Amino acid sequence: IFLLLFTISFSGETRYNKDKILQGQGVDEPLSATGFRQADAAGLFLSSVKFTHVFSSDLLRAKQTAAAILGKNKFCKDLEIKYDARLRERKYGVAEGKPLADLKAMAKDAGEQCPSFTPSGGETLDEVRERARDFFEFLCQLAVELEQKEHGKPGAPGRSSGTSGEQFVFPWTNHCSEAEPSSAGSGSSTVLDANILVVSHGAYMRNWIGYMVSDLNCTLPANLTKSQLSSVSPNTGVSHFIITLENRNSLKPSIMCVCLNQDSHL
Repeated sequence: IFLLLFTISFSGETRYNKDKILQGQGVDEPLSATGFRQADAAGLFLSSVKFTHVFSSDLLRAKQTAAAILGKNKFCKDLEIKYDARLRERKYGVAEGKPLADLKAMAKDAGEQCPSFTPSGGETLDEVRERARDFFEFLCQLAVELEQKEHGKPGAPGRSSGTSGEQFVFPWTNHCSEAEPSSAGSGSSTVLDANILVVSHGAYMRNWIGYMVSDLNCTLPANLTKSQLSSVSPNTGVSHFIITLENRNSLKPSIMCVCLNQDSHL
């Protein structure tokens, strides 16, 4: 089973982003004019990818980003966006609505480093990672259930057999050829084309990627540096992962990162 996961690691810009003010979960700002332009650019960048599912954080900036991306898509403008609280940004408690400099000052006063410092009322990094783990396992189980449902139809071909190649039109060309799901499908009913778009937030996605790398041994691009891996994505940065679920086992995924925080569309 192949589960293709495109993540918009960070919603479009808001005025709070520009002013370096923490939003977290408690500040639900809309996109700025720049943010809408970024979301439209990401939509054009991904316009030839045929998504089967779209999930978004239920915070306004992510919802607007997801809607703008689908609005530019050639194949799935009317696809339902499912909002999930597990994709919300990290909660920063008393630091929300305050400048990032204030959070750094709080951390310094506590003798700790950002971003591991947890302000009063905020989420720990472990709590954020647990949310990410829970959502990722949900996606893997969803893929397995879809494949089983498709496989159970009398005489039904696999989701990837007989389809045009349009859903495998990636907006970049330097990904590894062995990762091509279409080449692995060969019309087999055991292959599932689940192309999932996830729109979330910077600090959240940094924790999710950390979970996939440290806990699930995600394979990273050879040219990726440590600083790139630990940095927060730019607004509407795109990451692309290919997840293989051998023998329908959602608990043992094989993950390959094709690109991380891609921003060539900006």
